Amino acid sequence: MRLDVVTIFPEYLEPLNVSLVGKARARGQLNVHVHDLRDWTYDRHNKVDDTPYGGGPGMVMKTDPWGDALDDVLADGYETGSRTPALVVPTPSGRPFTQALAVELSERPWLVFTPARYEGIDRRVIDEYATRMPVYEVSIGDYVLAGGEAAVLVITEAVARLLPGVLGNAESHQDDSFAPGAMANLLEGPVYTKPPQWRGRGIPDVLLSGHHGKIARWRRDEALGRTAVNRPDLIEQTDASVFDKKDRETLSIMGWRPSTDGRFWRRPEGVEE
Repeated sequence: MRLDVVTIFPEYLEPLNVSLVGKARARGQLNVHVHDLRDWTYDRHNKVDDTPYGGGPGMVMKTDPWGDALDDVLADGYETGSRTPALVVPTPSGRPFTQALAVELSERPWLVFTPARYEGIDRRVIDEYATRMPVYEVSIGDYVLAGGEAAVLVITEAVARLLPGVLGNAESHQDDSFAPGAMANLLEGPVYTKPPQWRGRGIPDVLLSGHHGKIARWRRDEALGRTAVNRPDLIEQTDASVFDKKDRETLSIMGWRPSTDGRFWRRPEGVEE
C-alpha cells in the first residue's frame, strides 16, 4: 500500500517511522511519502491561507497550493505504478471513523491524506478531486483538533495493522473491539498475562482451566458487560438475532429487554417500568 500525506507540519508525522507502521515501512509493506505543502507556495512568506469569503473568524487554506501539491503527488504515484488513489480528508464534519471503515480503507492500494489547519481547505479543492477519485471525509471523534495530522496517525495505524503480514499473528485483530464476526459491535473484554498473582490480585480461574469453550464464553460475557456499561449505544444498534441464549440471559440480568424492532433496549435509571 502507498500512503501520501500533504501537510504544513511534516515533523508531526515522525511517529510513522516507529512501531508497527515503521516496521511495515522497513519491510516494504507500506510505501509512505510525507510532503510539505509549503513546497508548492511561490511567495516569500510561503502563505497557504487567506481570509474566508463571507467573513467570519479564522483563515481558510488556499486552493492553489493544495491543487498543485495534489497534482504532483498523484502524477508521481501514477508514474511509479500505483493504482487508483483515494483521497482521505480528516475533518470534524466527516463520517465517523470506524473499524469497518478502517477495513474498507485497508483494501485500497493508495491513500492520499490532506490534513488541514485553520478553518479547513477551500471546498473547491475537495470537489475538484472528487471528480477524479473516491473521497473519504473522515472524523475520528466528536471534538475539534488544531489540525488533521493527529487524525492521519490514528487512521494510518488502524489501517496498517489490518494489512497482511503487518501483525506478527495474522489472527490478532480478529477479536478486536468493533471487529466483524462473532464479537461484532462488542468492545473487547479484559486481558491478563503472567504472573498469576500480582499485588494480591489473581486472574479469573476460568482462564487457567484449559477449557476453551468456557474461556470463550467468559470472554464474550465480559465483552457484553463492558459494552453495556461503556457503550450502551452499541447494544442498542445491534440486531438481537446475533445474541445467543446466554447473551440474552446476561443482558437481561443487566436490565436489557428485547423490543418490537428486533433490538435490545434498557430503561433509563430512575424510570420505573
